[in-house]
Amino acid sequence: MPTEATPLSAAAGARRTPETLTGSGAVLRTLEHLGITDVFGLPGGAIIPFYDELMASETIRHILVRHEQGAGHAAEGYASASGKVGVAIATSGPGATNLVTAIADAYMDSVPFIAITGQVFSTLMGTDAFQEADIVGITMPITKHSFLVTDPADVPATLAAAYQIATTGRPGPVLVDITKDAQQKSAPYVWPPKIDLPGYRPVTKAHGKQIAAAAQLLAESERPVLYVGGGVIRSRATAELLRFAEATGAPVVTTLMARGAFPDSHAQHLGMPGMHGTVPAVLGLQDSDLIIALGARFDDRVTGKADEFAPNAKVVHVDIDPAEISKIRFADVPIVGDAREVLKDLLDAWNGVPADERASTTEWWAKLEQLKVDFPLGYAEPTDGLLAPQAIIKRIGELTGPEGIFASGVGQHQMWSAQFIRYERPNAWLNSGGAGTMGYSVPAAMGAKVAEPDRVVWAIDGDGCFQMTNQELATCVINDIPIKVAVINNSSLGMVRQWQTLFYDGRHSFTDLQTGHGTRRVPDFVKLADAYGALGIRVEKAEEVDAAIQLALETNDRPVVIDFVVSRDSMVWPMVPQGVSNSSIEYAQALAPTWDDEDADMTGETA
Repeated sequence: MPTEATPLSAAAGARRTPETLTGSGAVLRTLEHLGITDVFGLPGGAIIPFYDELMASETIRHILVRHEQGAGHAAEGYASASGKVGVAIATSGPGATNLVTAIADAYMDSVPFIAITGQVFSTLMGTDAFQEADIVGITMPITKHSFLVTDPADVPATLAAAYQIATTGRPGPVLVDITKDAQQKSAPYVWPPKIDLPGYRPVTKAHGKQIAAAAQLLAESERPVLYVGGGVIRSRATAELLRFAEATGAPVVTTLMARGAFPDSHAQHLGMPGMHGTVPAVLGLQDSDLIIALGARFDDRVTGKADEFAPNAKVVHVDIDPAEISKIRFADVPIVGDAREVLKDLLDAWNGVPADERASTTEWWAKLEQLKVDFPLGYAEPTDGLLAPQAIIKRIGELTGPEGIFASGVGQHQMWSAQFIRYERPNAWLNSGGAGTMGYSVPAAMGAKVAEPDRVVWAIDGDGCFQMTNQELATCVINDIPIKVAVINNSSLGMVRQWQTLFYDGRHSFTDLQTGHGTRRVPDFVKLADAYGALGIRVEKAEEVDAAIQLALETNDRPVVIDFVVSRDSMVWPMVPQGVSNSSIEYAQALAPTWDDEDADMTGETA
C-alpha cells in the first residue's frame, strides 16, 4: 500500500518539554495525531479509562455498536470504502474475543485495521482474573502484529507502529492490548515517537531484471491473461492497471476481491474467475500460456484443483508479500513489490519492446470473444412463481449506479452481487472474500457510510446472514447512518442448500430458516425493521421491485430494509465443483462447455 504523507510527519518539529498524560490520554492524543476521525466500539471495565477520555474529544467520532463483532466489521467497511485505516475498540475478555472474527476477516482480505482492546491490570494477568483473556496470544496468527502495552510511556510509539504496520506493505490488522493500569497511570507524552520495527522493511520497488523478464514473457505470449487480485485495489493501482492493460491489449480477469479494479464495461474485461466466475474468465485462464498475477494469491476458489490449473501457462507473480509468491503456483518470474509501482515499471518495459517483437494475440481474442457470445451471464426464471434474486440484485445495481457502494454478506447473494452488479470503480464492492464471514454485510455497510456519507450504501444480505448482525440497525438509526438493506430472502441457508441439492441428493439438512414464502416468517423482517425505527418494505411481485428500490434510494432520514421474497430453488451459475479442474466448469445445471485441449474448441454440451 503506498505511503502518502502520513500523519506521523505532521507533528514533527521543534521538541519541547513533553506534557504528562495518562495512558488513556496518550491513546486519544496519538489517535488524533494519526488523523483518526472515526472509531467503532463498545465500552467495558478494562477500557473505561480510555472511554472517559474519549468522551471529551472534539475531533474523533465514536460510534457505539451493539456487538463488538459489528465494530470490527464496521472498521473493515470503513477502511475498504475509503482506503483509510479502520479502528475498533473493545474491552477485555469476551469484548476482545468478539473482535476475533473481524480481525481474522481483515487479515484474510488485507484490510488496514487497528483493534484497540483493554486488558486487566498487569498485576492480575495470568491469574484468570475476571474478564481476562490472552488476546495477544489469540490473535497472533491472524494479525500482522499484536502488541501488549503495560507502561503508559509506550502508548505513542506502540500506536504509531501499529498504524505504520497496518497501512504499509500488505495492509492488515494490528492489535494493541492495553492494561487498565497502563491507561490510568501517567507518563511524559513524546511525539513524534521513535518507531523501532526491526526486520519490517516492506519492498515496494521491484528488481529491474525481473521487470524486464516479465515484459519479455509478455512479448512472447500468444494467450496472455492479466489475473487481477484485491492487492491492486489495496495499492490504489487501478489507474496504472488500466494504462498497462490498454497498452498491452491483454485480457483481464478480476477476482472476487478485485471487482471494480478494472471497469466491467471495458472490452478487455472477461469477468470474474473462479468457482462461480464467468466462462470466458475461467476458461481463458485455463487455456492461457502466460498469467500475469497482480496482487492475487491463487486462492483455491480461483484455481480449482491447483495442479490442473492453467497447465500450459507460465506465471509472472507480482505481490508485495513475498510469502505469497510460489506458495501455491510456481512463479517463473517472481516480482516482489507494490502493484502500483510495478505496473508503472512494467509499462515502461513493455513500451521498450519493439512492435515487431510482440507476438500476435488476434486468434486468442477471437476465441475469447466467441466465449463471451456463447456463454453470457444469465439466469433461469424460477418455476415456483417467486422472484428471481439475480434480477433484483441487477436492478439494485442499475438504479443505484456505479457511484454506489455495495456490501454483501456471504453465500448465494454474495456471488450474484459480484456477478450481476456492474462495477466501474474500486472500493464500490465490499465483501468477506477470504474468510467468508456471515454477518459481515450490515456493519460493513454502516462503516462504509460513515466513511463515505455522500454515497449510497447498500447492504445486500441473505436472510441467514442478516440475522447474525442486524442489531446494528439500532446503531444506524441512533447515529443517523441511513444505509439500505436488501434481504434476499429465500428462507434458507442458500449456498449450503445449493450444495445439498447438487451433491447430497437433495437432502436439505437443517438449512430451512422459516423466514420466507409460505413459512411462519420468524422473524418478520418488516416488523423487525419497524421495531428498530427503520423503514421496512416487503416485495413479493416483480412489478414491485423498482418502486421499492426507488423508495429506498429516496429515503435518507433512516435506514431502509427491503424483504425481497425470492425463490429458494434459484442457484448460482456458472459453477466449478470443489476439488476438480476448472475445465469442468458448468455453465448451468447439466450444461457444460466442451473442452478440447488441442484446439480449445468450446461449445455448449449437455453433461
